[in-house]
Amino acid sequence: MDLRQMQYFLCVAQEGNITRAARRLNIVQPALSMQIAKLEKSLGKRLFYRMAQGMSLTPAGEVLAHLIDPIVKDIERARDAMAQLDGKVSGRVSIGMITSAAQSTLPISTSKIAVQYPEIRLLVCEGYTDTMLDWVLAGQLDIAIVNAPLRDTSLAARHVLDEEMMVAYRTGREPTLPRVVPFPTLNKLELVIPSRRHGLRRILDDAAEEAGFSLAPRLEIDTLPAICEVVAATDLVTILPVMALHAALTMGRIRARRLKPLVTRSIACVTNPRRIVSSAMSAVMDIISTDLRAATVPAALLGSQ
Repeated sequence: MDLRQMQYFLCVAQEGNITRAARRLNIVQPALSMQIAKLEKSLGKRLFYRMAQGMSLTPAGEVLAHLIDPIVKDIERARDAMAQLDGKVSGRVSIGMITSAAQSTLPISTSKIAVQYPEIRLLVCEGYTDTMLDWVLAGQLDIAIVNAPLRDTSLAARHVLDEEMMVAYRTGREPTLPRVVPFPTLNKLELVIPSRRHGLRRILDDAAEEAGFSLAPRLEIDTLPAICEVVAATDLVTILPVMALHAALTMGRIRARRLKPLVTRSIACVTNPRRIVSSAMSAVMDIISTDLRAATVPAALLGSQ
C-alpha cells in the first residue's frame, strides 16, 4: 500500500461516491476504481459496499480508515514542516465549528486566512460539540471550535472566550420580567431552546438543576437562527448566548435581558494531543479565535434593550 492509494481510499470514504471522489482528486473515474480494486486485492478484504446510491465502508474499511487517516495527515504535516523551512505556512487544515461560532465569524475569518495564508487549504464544517469531538479523536478533524466543558478530557483544549446567556423575547411583547431575570423565573415561561443533542442545552439543564427545577420547553430546535425567528414571531422566550442573538437584536426583532445568577457558555479550541499541531493549524486557530473574541458583544450593552 502506497501513500497515493491511502489518499485515494480516504477520499472515496469521505465522499461516499466514486465520481465525486475522482473529481476532487482530479483523476478519471476508471483509474480511481482500479486503484481501489488493487488495494482491496492486496489486502484480501472488501473495503466498500457498492450500491446504486454510492459507496460505504465495510467493517474492514472502517478499520483501515481509522488506521491510515492519521498516517496520511502526519505525512502532510511533514511536508508542511519542510515547506516552512522556506518561510511558507501551508498545508491542509480541517476544522469543525459549532453553528453559533461559524455564523458569527466564518466569512470574515476565512477571508483573512485566504489573504494572509494563500497556501493553506481549508476544510470547514459545522456540527454538534460531541460529534466534532469524536471526529477530532478519530483524526477526521484537525481542530474543533466547541462548547466547553468537554465530555472527553483527553483532548487538548485552548480557551477562546466566555459568553453570557441571555433571555430573549419578541419586540413589543414586553413580558412581565424584571430587567435582570432570576433564573428560576424561567420555570414559568414557555420556552423554545435547543434539544439535548446540543451543547448549549447541557449548560441550560445544569443551571436549571442547580436552581432546583427541570426545563420543560414548549419547542426544541437545534438551529439557533430558527429559534430567533420563532421568538421574533411568537410569545415564546429563549435563552441563548449573545453571539447567537446579536443579529436579531441588531435588527430590532427581539429584545434581551440578563440572567441572575449569570449563566455563561465557554468556547474552546480543541485538538488531538497525539497529533502534531502544524504552523498552518496554529495560524487558523489564531485568526478564528481572535475574530470570535472581537465578535462577542458584552451582555451589559444589550441587557437594557
